[in-house]
Amino acid sequence: MNRADYSRRSLRDDDAARGEAATASYRVPEECSGLRLDQALARLLPEHSRSRLRTWIDEGRVSVDGDVWEAKRRVAGGERIDVVAAEAEPLEDRAQAIALAIVYEDEHILVVDKPAGLVVHPGSGNRDGTLLNALLHHDEALAAIPRAGIVHRLDKDTSGLMVVAKTPEAQTDLVRQLAARSVSREYLAVARGDVTKPLVVDAPIGRHPSVRTTMAVVARGKPARTHVAVVERFGIATLLRCTLETGRTHQIRVHLAAIGHPLVGDPAYGGRGESRALPPFARQALHATRLSLTHPHTGQGMTWNSAPPPDFTALVERLREGRAYA
Repeated sequence: MNRADYSRRSLRDDDAARGEAATASYRVPEECSGLRLDQALARLLPEHSRSRLRTWIDEGRVSVDGDVWEAKRRVAGGERIDVVAAEAEPLEDRAQAIALAIVYEDEHILVVDKPAGLVVHPGSGNRDGTLLNALLHHDEALAAIPRAGIVHRLDKDTSGLMVVAKTPEAQTDLVRQLAARSVSREYLAVARGDVTKPLVVDAPIGRHPSVRTTMAVVARGKPARTHVAVVERFGIATLLRCTLETGRTHQIRVHLAAIGHPLVGDPAYGGRGESRALPPFARQALHATRLSLTHPHTGQGMTWNSAPPPDFTALVERLREGRAYA
């Protein structure tokens, strides 16, 4: 999205951290016509959370053509938006010496191969020992980037590739690529049952109506689309390659469960107990194996691959052995 007519000074958290008032001006692009002010601002400043932007609007730090607007007022396109950012609060999360498998790194981005069991963001019950804590130890400059540069996530027990931004500009660009669905993310998954042909699961995902800690296919959910290809069939299970078109929470897990083929080992979406014929597996059998994107600084297309970890490989081998002797 074009952010033409913005000031030379951008909204950077490291400016605010030094006690300086970060200011910027933007011209609302025509494609935002009809959006609420808070929605248009989120399009213009995706590196900042919606809650932060809404706070700035409510505090009168956002003006449109010189006037302070309410968040719900709609833009027509072409307006000038001036923003005075609030002083950023210091990052409370602490750096911790946690080993990282870094696949690629330059001054703009880094790509990590996250192990299963590592939580991405600190949260309730997981204030320490997360990927964010590890990133802060790896590069202290990431403390100046919202969420330490994390632009997407993997579930705790999903392994594989993640990209992290090292500058606000890279973070903005990567968020936009994700929103535009131009980032390609492929996963290897072991699903229960025999999946016989490729398919596309196109079903909206939202919060489960009764189990609020999980997601579900719901009529009023957000659009979600997963491409599923068959890699290898074992009879009682199938090795799949899943490609995301969208990035909803637990998307692959929810979609595969919805078509009757939940992931092996999935504690939340596996339904009733797994067949005793299946080898035991201590987590959902899901690995982010391939990541492709456009480098936010050079514009070059880049791709990284990650082989499945030993536990995943062992599961596939046991399924092969079981098929051979069935």
